[in-house]
Formats: sequence, C-alpha cells, structure tokens
Amino acid sequence: METQLIVRIDKGKKQKFSKLARMEGKTASTKVRELVDSYIETNDFSRIVTDVWSRISSRLREKGVTEADVGRVIREVRSSK
Repeated sequence: METQLIVRIDKGKKQKFSKLARMEGKTASTKVRELVDSYIETNDFSRIVTDVWSRISSRLREKGVTEADVGRVIREVRSSK
C-alpha cells in the first residue's frame, strides 16, 4: 500500500527539482521515490550486517569450517579468559 510523505521545501528548490526531474523524463514524485529507495539501500544497517555475515559464512564454508567448529572455538576462547 502506498502512502504519502509530505515534505516542506523552499519554493525555488521545488521548482528547480521538478525541472531537473522533468529533464530526466520523470516526475518529481518518481525522483523522490528513487532517492528514498537509494538512501534506504545505502543506509540500511541490518542489510549491511546480513551481507557481511553471508560473506563470512561463505568463506568459512569454503575453508571447511562447520557450525560445530565455531561453537567449539567460542567455548575455548571464553574459557581462556
């Protein structure tokens, strides 16, 4: 379901933004949606963390490390402190 986001900006900026969007063949609303999507993709920390863990787990699997190995190493490190 789509909803509205109301943003107050300077009249001159709105006009310039709308003109630039039209030069790309887009509406101002379409351009704002693209910018919001891009911002979320770039700044969504949970997505970044998930990506990092996926890369780490892939590398560990490539090296033959199992889940049991990870648990064992964690217990060893914790017991040595």
